[in-house]
Amino acid sequence: MWTLLLAGLLASLLFPCPAAGQIHPQKGVVMGICVDDNGDTVYLDQIEPIWIFPRGKGMKKGDWRRYYKTVYNFNRIYPYALACRKLMAQVDRELAIGGYSRSDRSRYINNVEKELFKLFEKDIRRMTITQGVLLVRLIDRECGMSGYEIIKNYESGFAATFWQLVAKLFDQDLKSRYDPKGKDAKTEELIKIWDSGNWKQFYFSIFFDNPEETVIRQDSLQVNLRRSLLEEKSRRKSKTGRR
Repeated sequence: MWTLLLAGLLASLLFPCPAAGQIHPQKGVVMGICVDDNGDTVYLDQIEPIWIFPRGKGMKKGDWRRYYKTVYNFNRIYPYALACRKLMAQVDRELAIGGYSRSDRSRYINNVEKELFKLFEKDIRRMTITQGVLLVRLIDRECGMSGYEIIKNYESGFAATFWQLVAKLFDQDLKSRYDPKGKDAKTEELIKIWDSGNWKQFYFSIFFDNPEETVIRQDSLQVNLRRSLLEEKSRRKSKTGRR
């Protein structure tokens, strides 16, 4: 099969058809045919481009295994970081409206947590520790805040300190920032490939298989701060009326 394809491509380059009208695509067949002036038939096909990446210098087998694992994990995790960026922007817009008390904001954040837990709890439980660490660093990159800062800003300093201690048990640091030129340089390269629109080709060049798509069921929150306050006031009035 490959011999035919290569022969067809070479023939089309060395002996081009005299007229486009002599290319006869066949029904139900991907290939077309070209009949030259001597009456010889050449099979023609268009091959999709594929990326070929050199192994580079200074990387041993173990290094490449780790790199392939990083590519696999990135493909699975990065869509969650992009969704997190949208969700955080939505929460920030809600909180920026102003005119709400501290208790109102706290109640809203609690409702957001409940919805996020409902949306992503199963997915996060299926992640490995390595994938979880990568997700935290990617969220830092997309949202501009470390895991510690996110917890402190939206919860409390006590909660941030508590989760920082938990992270230390796994030899991780929630205060550590995303470093595109240092520790996270390889991840940053993958993001550039993703943004270029060539991720599928790149992934296929490594695994010889199409990347498994991570489906984000929902990248916007149903909970609304103003609506939540109105519902809360309505519940309070109904309780007062019963008394």
